[in-house]
Amino acid sequence: MSSALNRREVVQQDEIAQFERMVEIREFEEQINGLFAAGEIRGTTHLCLGQEALSVGLAAELRATDIVMATYRGHGIALSLGLTPESVLGEIMGKTVGCCGGVGGSMHLCDMSVGLLPTSAIVGGGIPIAAGAALAFQTKGTDGVSASVFGDGASNIGAFHEGLNLAAIWNLPVIFICDNNMYGEYSRIQTTTPIEDLHLRAESYNMPHFSLDGMDIHAVRRGVKEAVDRARNGGGPTLIEAKTYRFAGHSRADQALYRPAGELELWQKRDPIKVTEEDLVARGVFTAARAEQIKTEMKRTIEGVVATCKASSEPTLASMFENIWTPKKAAHA
Repeated sequence: MSSALNRREVVQQDEIAQFERMVEIREFEEQINGLFAAGEIRGTTHLCLGQEALSVGLAAELRATDIVMATYRGHGIALSLGLTPESVLGEIMGKTVGCCGGVGGSMHLCDMSVGLLPTSAIVGGGIPIAAGAALAFQTKGTDGVSASVFGDGASNIGAFHEGLNLAAIWNLPVIFICDNNMYGEYSRIQTTTPIEDLHLRAESYNMPHFSLDGMDIHAVRRGVKEAVDRARNGGGPTLIEAKTYRFAGHSRADQALYRPAGELELWQKRDPIKVTEEDLVARGVFTAARAEQIKTEMKRTIEGVVATCKASSEPTLASMFENIWTPKKAAHA
């Protein structure tokens, strides 16, 4: 069994492991922030700071044989599904230890052993692909489920409406998860979208829908489980709107100066790691001291991952052509 699958199973089985994975994502993204500032990462990168509960809650309710389509803000989902920090950071840094050999970069993570299709840099691009994966499950007669995770801005894209319409007409086993973090790139939702409760758009497609607290892993798990059970049992698609907030700007070039004063601080009171820690301590699952120990140990672990990836080799120009196939020419009679 691969290390990715082992990491996936741990998250599905244990509440403390779920907390640890959320802390791992947070520390990972913090390190990415520093590496980008130091010029160690080429191009751009998009952080999911503040959205850890959504990633881990989703992974905890899906099988490794299910399919997930994520966006360019997909580091947390990749780690939640089981990819190792070395494989994700290596890819972001353009190293051969990366999950795609270092040729995909931050916005194109993939590992089919845990059901992660290549993350999409195209806004809304993963929605019809997830519908297609669901159609494949349906056609084969399996009980597989596909999930598409996308931002609030994607709900204004044609692919959103086309994907939901098709899924509803064909009763596909797919879950559409909108992480409504209130900003489509640099634009607040009120300036681009006539409604704030985006799950209501599913009414147009006669599709089950609801919103949930994306900062609470228990709320995420309950909502995802409901949708997964419906899809597996032939009940068709669901639109879930997870109310979240990204603590960083859209990308690493964005300082998020457009946010109203005090908005970030207000949402940080609902930090999913803080919320989860307080819940686990209150229920006696672990102590506050143990939570701090986990954070300290994770910081040390991710620092080691950074050192490993820095020392790793870079792909050659020939690496661009290693995963390209062409059909064989038919033999002449």
